[in-house]
Amino acid sequence: MYIQVCIFGCIIGSFLNVCIYRIPREESIVYPSSHCPECNTPLKWYDLLPIFSFLFQKGKCRYCGMTISPQYLIVELLSGILYTIIFYFYAATVDFVFYSLLISILITISYIDYHHQIIPDSLVGTILLLSIFYKTILFAIHKTPFNLQDSILALLIGGGLFLIIAIASKGGIGGGDIKLISVLGFILGIKKTILTILLSFIIGAAFSIFLLILKKKERKDVIPFGPFINIAFSIALFFGDSIINWYVFSFLI
Repeated sequence: MYIQVCIFGCIIGSFLNVCIYRIPREESIVYPSSHCPECNTPLKWYDLLPIFSFLFQKGKCRYCGMTISPQYLIVELLSGILYTIIFYFYAATVDFVFYSLLISILITISYIDYHHQIIPDSLVGTILLLSIFYKTILFAIHKTPFNLQDSILALLIGGGLFLIIAIASKGGIGGGDIKLISVLGFILGIKKTILTILLSFIIGAAFSIFLLILKKKERKDVIPFGPFINIAFSIALFFGDSIINWYVFSFLI
């Protein structure tokens, strides 16, 4: 079953590449069909096979020879791997459906933010609507109300902390980052939201230092923060309880 889930994730990853390219350009993600951005030639089904098409065509357009960004391969692989991990944790449940959709949106947000330094409100709003629907479905299935107070407080704390940082840093954190951490906080609750914030800054700092050492970036260059939030969220989602318990038993008891 894991192989099927991984293949399905790779197929979704192929669609995410379309979203990553078209959403910032305000183009429809449905029409027209996939085409080469250089020569505009419509792509055949065998040009769109996840992973294999990229490898067989050696990273080039079959029709005009334009070099295709490795991003297309990476997103397909990443999506397949993450779908498999989610299935490992949640199996064939409502949770798997929700978190797969969520991770797909976060991958899209990460690459759009990386390329364009924007986090589309439409994608953040979609996360919030999906989250409310998901929690409502869980209540209908299990008859156990979710902790609405914890979710709302996490939303306010996450957004509030980022707003303070944005003001103090004079724009070091963007409005999209504030909205993103807020809706992710609504999903995670207070403890994991705080963990996500801490991890996002640790990962962001490490990545920035790495780029400075390699001289790929300078101190004045802007580095999008959305991808770090999303990586931290994924860690908190899958391993948050273990990390929090380790911290409590190691340093507080």
